[in-house]
Amino acid sequence: MNSTDLSVLKTAVTWLKEGHPVAIATVVQTWGSAPRPVGSWLAIRDDGQVAGSVSGGCVEDDLIRRVQSEILTRATPEMVIYGVSQQEAARFGLPCGGTLRLLVEPKPELAVLEQLLEEVSTHQITRRTVGLQTGKSTLSAGTRHDEFSCTDQAMCTTYGPRWRLVIIGAGQLSLYTADFALASDFEVIVIDPREEYAEGINRQDVSFFKGMPDDVLLEIGVDPHTAVVALTHDPKLDDMALMEALKSPAFYVGALGSRKNTQKRKERLLEFDLNQEQVGRLHGPVGLYIGALTPPEIAISILAEVIAVKYGISIPKKE
Repeated sequence: MNSTDLSVLKTAVTWLKEGHPVAIATVVQTWGSAPRPVGSWLAIRDDGQVAGSVSGGCVEDDLIRRVQSEILTRATPEMVIYGVSQQEAARFGLPCGGTLRLLVEPKPELAVLEQLLEEVSTHQITRRTVGLQTGKSTLSAGTRHDEFSCTDQAMCTTYGPRWRLVIIGAGQLSLYTADFALASDFEVIVIDPREEYAEGINRQDVSFFKGMPDDVLLEIGVDPHTAVVALTHDPKLDDMALMEALKSPAFYVGALGSRKNTQKRKERLLEFDLNQEQVGRLHGPVGLYIGALTPPEIAISILAEVIAVKYGISIPKKE
């Protein structure tokens, strides 16, 4: 659940606790070009106030009108479709003749949403199942590999950080990188055994481990939904982490350093039990080249590259 969708959940819970009727609309299917992905949601209050987005602003005005005039009075979820015809797609501003299918819940259960908010706020991956015939919903433990689904019987959505970024080092650059990663729906883990950095990472939204990087990586386990970036600039720490990360199924492994230092690092890694293919997975210098100079700019470049690899975008080779 990214920061925008978490904000929707928090707002919906607040409105319901204040006694407002609230409907929740979720994108369940798209055709053609769509501004928001499947699973995106929007909370609509009885007076027309909204939180979130399901179309980037294209259909919200009409959806608010329909919720206020029709859907809020119903007891069970309603399926709403926009852009079936080319004329309707043009009317609602859906790009390239796109079509949007939404499930609107007129009676979301406050107790369930409160529990969901508590679980995702503590980095738990949680699956919410909504019965289309009854409108009732249940929560269960989710996994990083869950897929969104919607049938004639139920909609199943997984919330919480399904992607994970492990940062080696707790310096200033690491903290900026952590902030951008959290906003991009990553669970963030920081590893740094150095005493002088332990105090600087005293945060509730980041998991901090003080052990040696290679040991911690083995302890927490690295899966295909995990990225690892080594940012200490200390070969004794970064290389130990990279030796484990490059053998793992992590979808991204990167390390801070110049091109010259990156080449030296690759030569060092080949002296251990890594082969050429494994070492070739290393992204270095870490991040997309955007002319970044300051720690926040470098952090942006790092997250940009991680996200590009996450979505299968080809990264230009760094010479």
